[in-house]
Amino acid sequence: MVVFLCCAAVFISYIDRTNISVASIAMKEQFGWTETTKGFVLSSFFVGYLLLQVVSGTLANRFGGKVVLGVAVLWWSLFTMLTPPAANGSLSALIGARIALGLGEAAVFPASVNMVGRWVPVAKRSRAVAFFVSGLSLGTLVSLPVTGWLVREYGWPTPFYVFAIVGFVWVAVWAVGVGNGRGVEAEPVPAERPQIPWRRILTTPGVWAIVVNHFCGNWLLYVLLAWLPSYFKSTFGVSITNAGLLSAAPWLASFVMGNVAGHLSDWMINRGRSPTFVRKLIQATSLIGAALFLLLVPTASSPAAGMLLMCGATGTWALCTAGYAVNSFDIAPRYADVIWGISNTVATVPGIVGVAVTGWLVQRTGAYSAPFFLTAAVGVAGALVFLKFGSGRRQID
Repeated sequence: MVVFLCCAAVFISYIDRTNISVASIAMKEQFGWTETTKGFVLSSFFVGYLLLQVVSGTLANRFGGKVVLGVAVLWWSLFTMLTPPAANGSLSALIGARIALGLGEAAVFPASVNMVGRWVPVAKRSRAVAFFVSGLSLGTLVSLPVTGWLVREYGWPTPFYVFAIVGFVWVAVWAVGVGNGRGVEAEPVPAERPQIPWRRILTTPGVWAIVVNHFCGNWLLYVLLAWLPSYFKSTFGVSITNAGLLSAAPWLASFVMGNVAGHLSDWMINRGRSPTFVRKLIQATSLIGAALFLLLVPTASSPAAGMLLMCGATGTWALCTAGYAVNSFDIAPRYADVIWGISNTVATVPGIVGVAVTGWLVQRTGAYSAPFFLTAAVGVAGALVFLKFGSGRRQID
């Protein structure tokens, strides 16, 4: 129940953050945006998202994930509902609403990691983390075509109102359906609870391997989340609705492969493979595989070919849910939520820089080859760092 609802929270966070990648096509036409302006609108969410990552992880570690996640979903659902009136008011109001949305969504992963630590046995944590993280793929899978349909039939403001209501319903279920305690024994702690060992965390190479790979993986994730519908529309001339449908298929591949990786990771470790070997194998396969598919995308001569190559990129990328994403439980189980907050702070930068740079490169070159090549290079660099410095051995007590 707890892991399912955490997955649902991630799902809702992604329908709320990605609906604008489709709606912005119609918004751009109505408001007369350039591609660069649209890039700034799409990336503004990540300003707020970046600011509260460490705070959210620290609050979840101190007070537990239930309260932190419940308040967060309520907050961001409110600002999802306020997005259309903000957009009709002014560009600065829209950017402000998107930043506020990001402030709320900053808590979804650190708080969910905390809940996994409280409720899921060690032997099942890879699949639990993979499952709730895969909610982002499922949310994107639903959001893109549904948003395209809602925009076509009822106008671009409609998906913001509909998806906000879904969030309010989740808050009610979470409040009555989840307890404040835990389902597994807590990590042993000294009689006097220590402060969070910030210096130890920030000077551990294994932590920085997670941070770097979270950054590199999210560069691909955020670029594709923001620009995939526009890629299909501008490259192949498809309609907004078809752009949403074509963009959904890669996220179905991501959802499936992420959960396969989680189960496979637990199976390998429970059969005696070292966590270090498993995490490095899966993480390197993830980022290098995704890079290879992205390098092939410019060769696609039809929407179907482009969709299949994107399915390969997102499917291999999703393997990282059993790589760096769960690795903090290996090296510092008591502070996994804090480490996630740190790494996701750095990993939010691609949502600002990568998304905006992609818009600039597309406007300068008129194609997507350059940003996809850059994204592939970032992924390969991340894989090399993890192979060198990643670890599955406990390093912080």
